[in-house]
Amino acid sequence: MTESGNPDHGNASEYTGSHIQVLEGREAIRRRPGMYIGSVGERGLHQMVYEVVSYAVDEHLAGHADAIDVTITADGGVRVADNGRGLPVEVQEPDGKPAVERELTETSFGPKNRTGYRLSGGLSGLGLCVVNALSTRLTVEIHRDGHRWTQEYEKGLPITALTRNEESSGHGTAIMFLPDDDIFETTPDSFAMLSQRLRELTFLNGGLAISLTDERPGRAGRPVRHHHTDGLRAYVAHLGPHPPSPVHSPVIAFESENEDATMFVQVALQWNTRSTGGFHSFANSTRTHEGGAHEEGFRAALTDIINDYARRQRQIVAGDEEITAEATQEGLTAVVSVKLAHPVFEGSTRTVLGNPEANAYVQEVVREHLNGWLDQNPNDAAAIIRHILKAFTEQGKS
Repeated sequence: MTESGNPDHGNASEYTGSHIQVLEGREAIRRRPGMYIGSVGERGLHQMVYEVVSYAVDEHLAGHADAIDVTITADGGVRVADNGRGLPVEVQEPDGKPAVERELTETSFGPKNRTGYRLSGGLSGLGLCVVNALSTRLTVEIHRDGHRWTQEYEKGLPITALTRNEESSGHGTAIMFLPDDDIFETTPDSFAMLSQRLRELTFLNGGLAISLTDERPGRAGRPVRHHHTDGLRAYVAHLGPHPPSPVHSPVIAFESENEDATMFVQVALQWNTRSTGGFHSFANSTRTHEGGAHEEGFRAALTDIINDYARRQRQIVAGDEEITAEATQEGLTAVVSVKLAHPVFEGSTRTVLGNPEANAYVQEVVREHLNGWLDQNPNDAAAIIRHILKAFTEQGKS
């Protein structure tokens, strides 16, 4: 501004397009790591682990892997190995790079067709690339096509060609990475926090086994192994009060996939007489702490179903006040997990699911299956309604 208050355009020619800096690829990731993994502290380090594990979970969802081994190595690095198909190694046009190298270096968002995943977690296909860019060193080892293959990277750039080694009858991928201490404020990973998240993933993906080992000096101990064939049923039991105080037993659980196979919904719930494990929602195995469309669909359907059933059974009659959503959730432990081909997350934190179709389909699934369960289990259903009506009455007195 000039002294008169009018803008001074005299130096406009000094501000040109050359002053605008556009960061691309690994440079953008390394300069702005928080945009991709949330922080450069411990939370960001954990996200690095989860992104590599997400690839292995995708292999499980595609029906090709049932075991993942995570190791915190003695030097503070992390190794994630799975028994899936192994990352593709064939050379691809037009750049003539091996598919694995493109997977570890490309920064284009969105599903990558070469992986063949119908449903995918992590950073929309960008996770492995981000981990590579933020690591001082990364080594990938692949067993597929009858051989063991290896390639090494430094700070996101390949320093060796993809090498075909000795013959191998195995299959799977192992990725070892050492987070860059020039980027991260801390290096140690919390074994307990990693174990908690890995256990959560086994609940959300029934039949998948994940082990965690710590090889750091002074911390080495027996590996922890998580494996839950009952999936969300086991998760709800785990989240509920201890000792258990169920209004009904067993845990109610159901799942459904839409006609075009672009959305898979899993729900498990149980009412308890005391305390509660609360409500937990997930989209593509990512915890949606702030809810979103799938959570809204569940809550809306639940309130309607409880009111409709109570009226049909004359536990409330015409003229009675509608049971509130708060009362229907008294003592409730519930988990809703959706897996979508094209998830839309709101905000950089990826904690709100924005897909409106998830709301509609979750409502449809809950109405069909929970109504059916209540009709088929009248004694338990009556106990649930009594429990909810008691909470509703107490709510009105307060």
